[in-house]
Amino acid sequence: MKAIASLSAFVGKTFAVWTILFAVLGFFLPDTFKQLTPYIVTLLGIIMFGMGLTLSLDDFREVARRPADVGIGVASQFLIMPLIAVGLTIVIPMSPEVAAGVILVGCCPGGTSSNVMTYLSKGDVALSVACTSVTTLAAPIVTPFLVWLFASQFLPVDAMAMFLSIVKVILVPLALGFALQKLLPGVVKAAVPALPLVSVIGIVLIVAAVVGASKQAIATSGLLIFLVVVLHNGIGYLLGYLAAKASGLSLSKRKAIAIEVGMQNSGLGAALAAAHFSPVAAVPSAIFSVWHNISGALLANYFAQKHEEDAAPVRQTPAG
Repeated sequence: MKAIASLSAFVGKTFAVWTILFAVLGFFLPDTFKQLTPYIVTLLGIIMFGMGLTLSLDDFREVARRPADVGIGVASQFLIMPLIAVGLTIVIPMSPEVAAGVILVGCCPGGTSSNVMTYLSKGDVALSVACTSVTTLAAPIVTPFLVWLFASQFLPVDAMAMFLSIVKVILVPLALGFALQKLLPGVVKAAVPALPLVSVIGIVLIVAAVVGASKQAIATSGLLIFLVVVLHNGIGYLLGYLAAKASGLSLSKRKAIAIEVGMQNSGLGAALAAAHFSPVAAVPSAIFSVWHNISGALLANYFAQKHEEDAAPVRQTPAG
């Protein structure tokens, strides 16, 4: 088990490298990896089950303990990223499928990788985990509504079908993981060190499947989509930080909210796009998966050099 834990820790730390590698493999071996497309929802469900295994009541007590801080993070997440996405679709010409995909990833909740990046940045990890938990639980209602509101002009949006998909792929696996944690705490505690390995495998296979299924679209407009993703992600970090600063939050909290806003649950975006739109619409989410792990690590390294005397202490969180 120690060997698996060590491998899991190594893979978790080198997440960005594996994501890039499998994106490249998906592009050059499309026939191999596009066969995984029907299993994207299942893969994401496994990832969310793992997240459920690590959820604790302390994460939700944090919401009750400082609702204003969490509220700022959650509101920033669901306002800033969707509006940036809409703005980018207005400024940069792109196909309806790509535009819908950009908006979809912008309407997703925060990704669990943000918790790890916040820890590396010496930010407020408890706040990051609380924001991720709340946005994830709110996603079945908020994400379909925002996608319907902003993306209907590009492609037909069935908000109810999307709601049911998110319940199936997010809430049910989370609930099962949380329940198993309570029923078999010893087994779950022993399995937790292996969760980063499971998460990385799930995400890289989703990325490879989307890239393989959309090779032609990536070959013709991949650079454009990459530019849009980099702008979306970078502006999200900046506006998230500024929103937290304008709210009078400490540096450690500003770090957490900046990273939380900029890093999306792009696996969910890819799954929803593939299920409800098209493989092409999933490409922005796939590229986001690759890029935000790179940019998040770079930003965390920069933030780690910035200090404030009253910065709140942080608690460590499992990689995911």
